[in-house]
Amino acid sequence: MTSMMKMWISFASMGFMFFAIMTIYFSRYKIKQKILKFVTAFAAYIMMIAGGLTMLYIVLSGPSN
Repeated sequence: MTSMMKMWISFASMGFMFFAIMTIYFSRYKIKQKILKFVTAFAAYIMMIAGGLTMLYIVLSGPSN
């Protein structure tokens, strides 16, 4: 994998994590309906896990050629 591709994947991973943080905030403090609160929180935690695992893969795969 090229280093530029790793850079873009890590940016996408950080974007997922940032969007997940904002979604969790809205889910906890701004949304009043319970089902919508659950759906947004669930989606946010899935994005957080996916972003974390992607970032972990990029970091542990080592330097590129």
